[in-house]
Amino acid sequence: MSKDVAGLLPFVLIALVFYFLILRPQRRRQQTLAVTQSTLAPGVEVMLTSGIFGRVASLDDETIQLELSPGTRVKVSRQAVARVVAERKPGPDDPPGDPPDDPADPEDENRSTDEHQ
Repeated sequence: MSKDVAGLLPFVLIALVFYFLILRPQRRRQQTLAVTQSTLAPGVEVMLTSGIFGRVASLDDETIQLELSPGTRVKVSRQAVARVVAERKPGPDDPPGDPPDDPADPEDENRSTDEHQ
């Protein structure tokens, strides 16, 4: 009898490892994503699963109207929303009224190197 239990022990351990390393984290991600998609509101900046960024212009039960740039809107499924993008808050070193610098903007890099010369 104890040999039968000992023979099943590796399978039980594999099942537990599979549950804790794969199934449980996946379920948590799905729940977080469902909450994110259900709490969307107009004006919120989001990123789609395809990597496209935009602001929610309007929404209904199944779809959202996403404004990619002023006057350019696309209709997408709510399930296409991967995450809500947190907007960067101005830091204490940023001058008031000046938008935060975009680190990918080459003009900013040229400006900062010109100031140091």
